[in-house]
Amino acid sequence: MMTGDFNSSTHPLLPPTTEDDRVSWLRLLRSRRVGVMTFYRLMAEHGSAAAALDALPDVAAAAGVTGYRICPEGVVQAELAQARQTGARLICRGAPEYPSALQDLDDAPPMLWVIGNVAALERPMVAMVGARNASSLGGRMAKALAEELSEQGFTIVSGMARGVDTVAHGASLKRGTVAVLAGGVDVPYPSENTVLAEDIVRHGGARVSEAPMGLQPQARHFPARNRIISGLAQAVVVVEAAAKSGTLITARAALDQGREVLAVPGHPFDARAAGCNMLIRDGAKLVRNAQDVIEALPVPVTQAEHPVLDLPLPEPPPEKRSLQETAQLHQQILGRLGPSPLAEDQLIRDLGAPPGRVSPALTDLELDGRIARQPGGLLSLVEGGGR
Repeated sequence: MMTGDFNSSTHPLLPPTTEDDRVSWLRLLRSRRVGVMTFYRLMAEHGSAAAALDALPDVAAAAGVTGYRICPEGVVQAELAQARQTGARLICRGAPEYPSALQDLDDAPPMLWVIGNVAALERPMVAMVGARNASSLGGRMAKALAEELSEQGFTIVSGMARGVDTVAHGASLKRGTVAVLAGGVDVPYPSENTVLAEDIVRHGGARVSEAPMGLQPQARHFPARNRIISGLAQAVVVVEAAAKSGTLITARAALDQGREVLAVPGHPFDARAAGCNMLIRDGAKLVRNAQDVIEALPVPVTQAEHPVLDLPLPEPPPEKRSLQETAQLHQQILGRLGPSPLAEDQLIRDLGAPPGRVSPALTDLELDGRIARQPGGLLSLVEGGGR
């Protein structure tokens, strides 16, 4: 991430109101080494995306990065043109159309591309996730849950992956379903779900992504995608999941976001049920049918309690730290991690740093694809992630 010292700003995060502002937001977020949390910090300290863009070369130089270039305007203009061709709409955080369920997340996407019915993002949602190689029983359970929950007025949100995701979208298709993609919103993935992607839009649902238009998804994009799935939902239902699977990343994100986590139990000898059984052992609610899910849902938050407009930026840490200090902490974390998993609490003890300072740095590194979280609160270095 970028380093450097800035003057603090207390500007609220107001959505862009002009085309130039929209272009500046996109250029800032698409610039090298600027992830979600760095975007918010730069916006807070400079007050606008245009001012942050002006500062980036000096920030990079202070970090020892030579020849740094911000994202060219032509790249962003090409993305906007591609969006117009595919009918995608850009929704920025703080705008009335931005999903209210995401507004309060510290790592909420600054911008979302949406194809389809934007109003679908405001319906009560339940996330359904599970194994790509779902068993016959797992598929039947996912279908039954998705059908009944959608009949009861809940929109099913998932990741349009093979297996459980595909079944859940298909079973709730006619009442509108939301698919969150790891790649571009105009890139159906896997390609075998191209027709499903079109059907989702045709039946009043929506496809959503924070990724650039046209981006082919890579493995490191999926953990970031998963936090949006869980963030949109009131609860996450895990139908089948191995003990070490990407599905558990979504469950972990849900817990971090204060969402309910529920799981369908499976036979102890079935490896595809190991993750679900672990979640239930650790406190997730057991699911037998849709009514179990409905009974576990929290009381809806009223609009008055959940304002949408003029959302302030996430509160800064009590002790102000420069981006250079943040980058140093990132390097310390990467230096202590390896391919063998290490407990997060042990890492915090080894670093001798407050948990409130380490946790945001871990989120940055995970979303950047440099570290991986594993079941049981374990962390490991992604191959090549210590770059």
